[in-house]
Amino acid sequence: MGEILYIVLAALIGTGAGAAIAGALIKNKNSKLEEETRERVKTMLREAEVNAETIKKERILEAKEKYLKLKSEFDEEMGNKKNIILTNENKVKQREQQVSKELEQVKRKEAELDSKTENLTAQLHSVKVKKEELDRVTNQRITDLEKVANLTREEARDQLVTMLTEEANSRASSQIKDILDEAKLTATKQAKKIVLDTIQRTATEHAVENCVSVFSIESDDIKGKIIGREGRNIRALEAATGVEIVVDDTPEAIIISGFDPVRREIARLSLHRLVQDGRIHPARIEEVVAKTEKNIEEEIVEIGERTCIDLGIHGLHPELIRMVGRMRYRSSYGQNLLQHSREVAKLCATMAAEMGLNAKMAKRAGLLHDIGKVWHEEQELPHAILGMELAKRYKEHPEICNAIGAHHDEIEMTTMISPIVQASDAISGARPGARREVMDSYIKRLKDLEELALAFDGVNKCFAMQAGRELRVLVDADNVDDVTAGKLSFDISQKIEKEMQYPGQIKITVIREMRSVNYAR
Repeated sequence: MGEILYIVLAALIGTGAGAAIAGALIKNKNSKLEEETRERVKTMLREAEVNAETIKKERILEAKEKYLKLKSEFDEEMGNKKNIILTNENKVKQREQQVSKELEQVKRKEAELDSKTENLTAQLHSVKVKKEELDRVTNQRITDLEKVANLTREEARDQLVTMLTEEANSRASSQIKDILDEAKLTATKQAKKIVLDTIQRTATEHAVENCVSVFSIESDDIKGKIIGREGRNIRALEAATGVEIVVDDTPEAIIISGFDPVRREIARLSLHRLVQDGRIHPARIEEVVAKTEKNIEEEIVEIGERTCIDLGIHGLHPELIRMVGRMRYRSSYGQNLLQHSREVAKLCATMAAEMGLNAKMAKRAGLLHDIGKVWHEEQELPHAILGMELAKRYKEHPEICNAIGAHHDEIEMTTMISPIVQASDAISGARPGARREVMDSYIKRLKDLEELALAFDGVNKCFAMQAGRELRVLVDADNVDDVTAGKLSFDISQKIEKEMQYPGQIKITVIREMRSVNYAR
């Protein structure tokens, strides 16, 4: 037990001693730490002071640099403003000097004007005095003349006026006669020039149409189908279309005859559709013909509208447009009526423009001048009068109506457009190759012209060109030299003048070509 107490006591004493030693060690250690901390703080304070001083210097330097920069900018700006002020001051000074000079000039001009005014006033007074003196002298002389002539002033004036009037009338009559004579000559030349220019500037197709159409077929077996049993198909087709269908020995062709080109076209298209379909019987024929008639009517309206658009004609009544389209299927002496009307319209517009008239109205009258020929109802009136009545019915201009009715002299011409339409119609109809009645003589004249040139020695070939206005002669280069070619051209021209009749003039061109041909083998 005692040992245990001893051990416990020893442990307590050891524990106390250890605690005392540990406390001493800790105290010693804390004092060292405080001293190190103080040293560190001092060091940090010194570094902070150094950094603060450095930053202070940098901020002072930056402030000085900014101050210098701002000062230089301010000085530069002030210098610019000063220059501007000086420039403006110089301008103001120059303006003041100019104003001063102008003011001096105005004062000088005012002084000159005052001086001139005084001179004019003096001259006016002098003129007034002289006029009074002149009036007095004139009155005195008139009084003396009245005494000598035994006439008053009014009687002398009347006699003088009468004498001058008679003289003026005499001179005017003479001048009017000279002007009329010159105008007639000039008008004839100018009319010929306008007509020639118009013809040269208008290009049209040379086409002649006839009264029959030929429908081509692939084989003669189809003819039997078209004729049908006991001819019922062909009778039904003729009754539906109103034309005559001729089926003869002509190989692979059927002739459609009729004076109405619209009916011929309907028959041709109907035959084409029936042959393609293969079903040919009276009921089918009537159905196809009815459908073809409807298509043709639509095509007629389309042709009329397209013609008006091409010619620049607007505002036509729909019925007039339909009649213009029907012209496509009409002909006059073999000349297609629509092409003829288009040509006349262009000729009218050109002539009217050359004469300073309304070209659009003239063109409209030229297009409509033959609409009386395509009216679907039978009338006993001439086509010009019928066309005029139709134009009046559809509210066309009175000048256009007169031009339509007067283009064949059925009525009196009352406007300048009427003779233009008449002349254009004659030009279009008389053009070589336009109508069948002059086609034969035209071709014969060309053949005679070529045969006449071929009769000369040395001529190989000959070609009449430009509707007979030029003759090109090809000669043999071996037999005809350059001198002979020139003489040949002259001889041909002289023979043409003596033996032939022709309009205008004919240009003879002799062509001599030399060719040298060899072969390399």
